[in-house]
Amino acid sequence: LISQWHVRDGAVNSNAPKEDSHDRGKKEEAFFPRKLRMGMVGGGRDAFIGAVHRRAACLENGVELVAGAFSSTPEKSKASGRDLYLDDNRVYGTWEEMIAAESQMPADQRLDFVSVVVPNHMHYPIIMGLIKSGFNVVSDKPLCHTVEQARDIVRAVRESGVLFGITYNYSGYPMVKQARHLVRTGVLGDIRKVVVEYPQGWLANRLELTGQKQAAWRTDPARVGITGAIGDLGSHAEHLMSYITGLQIAEICADLKIFVEGRQVDDDGSMLLRFTNGARGVLSASQICNGQENTLTIRVWGTKAGLEWRQETPAFLRVRSNDFAEQLYTPNNPWDCAAAAANTRLPAGHPEAYIEAFANVYRNYTDTLRARILGIEPSEIMLDFPTVEDGARGVAFLHKVVESSNSTAKWTPFDFEL
Repeated sequence: LISQWHVRDGAVNSNAPKEDSHDRGKKEEAFFPRKLRMGMVGGGRDAFIGAVHRRAACLENGVELVAGAFSSTPEKSKASGRDLYLDDNRVYGTWEEMIAAESQMPADQRLDFVSVVVPNHMHYPIIMGLIKSGFNVVSDKPLCHTVEQARDIVRAVRESGVLFGITYNYSGYPMVKQARHLVRTGVLGDIRKVVVEYPQGWLANRLELTGQKQAAWRTDPARVGITGAIGDLGSHAEHLMSYITGLQIAEICADLKIFVEGRQVDDDGSMLLRFTNGARGVLSASQICNGQENTLTIRVWGTKAGLEWRQETPAFLRVRSNDFAEQLYTPNNPWDCAAAAANTRLPAGHPEAYIEAFANVYRNYTDTLRARILGIEPSEIMLDFPTVEDGARGVAFLHKVVESSNSTAKWTPFDFEL
């Protein structure tokens, strides 16, 4: 297979037309001789997020899943491999078996990258095993359980030179990229206030006692880690806030709560934030808000204007000011920034959502990987995916939130350094 990239504004879009309204500047062409070979750890039968990763990674038709260790039992892993029509010889009973066998593959068959989609407690050993064996990695969030583990992973990535991505997938939405552009170019002025909310209602009762797999591990501290709702949802909220605004947290005042009797990790949390530039923030995340599905919302206010974006209506970015009429940004229009344009697939008015946003993270990651293999300097848009440093900061954030909630001090410094 010969896969051709059409490079527009520094972005690679294998499905892009020869000409469209976003073609600005000189076009270039690059060629990659084959699909990238993807492996996966986790994501077998009955898994939720594994199927999302597979569909997202392969959406552009430039990636092929060829191997995996899909479950904690060899029998289930093999059955999952058959579900996916994979060669049985490349479906493994354990992740250790997969790393050992795939490391011995010849260069023209060896995996280009591996996606890690297991429960949180297994991230660290699997990620470290893959990095030490020279595999490029995409991991689900959060990166790992502890700050020490996060620092280990960052060091291993830097020393090995592997390409590492982490799927804070909400950063993949075109209008999130447009929001970031508006902040970066000063449309909002100096940022003063940020409010980000992530309410869900699916754990308003003890669903984990019914045998529901996702609820069971996400409420088990041995598997989910130090925090529940904040780790699952608050980590996304923190990354979205940081990605759009570029602000750095200086101090945290947090209040975590377990509302459902018998639960062992928080199912609700709220916090006040102080940023290093003097701005203030509010972040809340909850799994007990009855009737809420996935209502991630961010609002940012500066000295000139403010913006609002909601995940459940992701095609609309609203900008408001005391000085001009409300503006509504939507995808695939001539006024969108290059990053928003490069991460839009459909004509204006045709909704793109969760899978496509996930796919944008994978596309930018894999475009960067292709550039590396070809010895080409990746563009800024190719490099627009969450990195291992983002993952490490996210782990530190979770620990500082718990520390703040357990403390009698009003403010807890966020003094994390790699």
